[in-house]
Amino acid sequence: MPVPQPLAEARRAGADLPGTSALITNIGALVTNDATRGTGPLGLIADAALVIDGTDVAWVGPRAEAPATDRSFDAQGRAAIPGFVDSHSHLVFAGDRTAEFNARMSGRAYSAGGIRTTVEATRAAPDSALHATAGRHVSEALRQGTTTVEIKSGYGLTVEHEARSLAVAAAHTDEVTFLGAHVVPAEFAEDPAGYVDLVTGPMLDACAPHARWADVFCEQGAFDADQARAILKAASARGLLSRMHANQLGHGPGVQLAVELGAASADHCTHLTDSDVDALAHGDTVATLLPGAEFSTRATYPDARRLLDAGATVALSLDCNPGSSFTSSTAFCVALAVREMGMTPDEALWSATAGGARALRRDDVGTLSPGARADLVLLDAPSHVHLAYRPGVPLVSAVWRAGRCVVRPT
Repeated sequence: MPVPQPLAEARRAGADLPGTSALITNIGALVTNDATRGTGPLGLIADAALVIDGTDVAWVGPRAEAPATDRSFDAQGRAAIPGFVDSHSHLVFAGDRTAEFNARMSGRAYSAGGIRTTVEATRAAPDSALHATAGRHVSEALRQGTTTVEIKSGYGLTVEHEARSLAVAAAHTDEVTFLGAHVVPAEFAEDPAGYVDLVTGPMLDACAPHARWADVFCEQGAFDADQARAILKAASARGLLSRMHANQLGHGPGVQLAVELGAASADHCTHLTDSDVDALAHGDTVATLLPGAEFSTRATYPDARRLLDAGATVALSLDCNPGSSFTSSTAFCVALAVREMGMTPDEALWSATAGGARALRRDDVGTLSPGARADLVLLDAPSHVHLAYRPGVPLVSAVWRAGRCVVRPT
């Protein structure tokens, strides 16, 4: 077996590894999210190693059993986890809502109305500015360990600007979501039915070819259950899969409707009845929780413990947007989930990786088992528990995405 290179040497030598096999060895604790590979639901392997072959994971196991490879790198006892999977973000936007945040921190309640401020700025921005902003935030998240990201439209709200937003999103991810039903724009304030007709007709015709998903903000002040149902059914008829903003600002029909329609996820899930929890526990819809939004709006956090104890599948995501959750740190959201939402560190990490993958109906990410995409994060810590134990500390030491080292080892 080749002698492992220290991480500093790997950085100097380059570690992109295209077309080669590479061994990452001396991993203090490896989270695989494959219970057949190690201990507990995280499939935890102590004193571990992992082999990357091209873009995929080829082998995981105890360090002493690692096979020979073309190259090898010494993790020096660091923990390794799957790349974070962010299944909810709003990264195609322009403008700044600092004043809104400042006012909210001074006592003004959050409502969905601030979205229209971003709509105005986004419509006025050139494509180059939208690409630059989206790319900057994708890169920012990647440096913090997020290797898969979903990006929504929703700040255009015209046929032209929604299609343009999706084109921008598609330049940065394969997980593109049409969110023409974010809010009713100002020009349709007196004719919301007319806007629903636009979304389900010309807008969807223009946007469906560029998206995998359709989403609706089903909430008071946005779209009601009948409108949301009509939009998602129309999107489904054009081949788009469903997800939904649901039950963020208060109790409502969103979660039940998401389960009824077989949506991949119901996102926010802050205000739930017992029947909502039961529906999520017995359906295939993932409850995606977005603690950054509650942190930034001083709202009540979702009760993750209640959902988990009922048997629901939970994901954690960023909801990165300029108004209500302007963070690109999944580690920060993991810490919030542990401190404020009743999750254990193991549950929070699983939800931010494998849970996010389930919310995107992916089985190739969120895990480090053989055959999965080689999305790997080395932490400058001996255990993944440090993500919650040391909140706010930049623990990401290196990131591999699809077998390529995209954040160099430190």
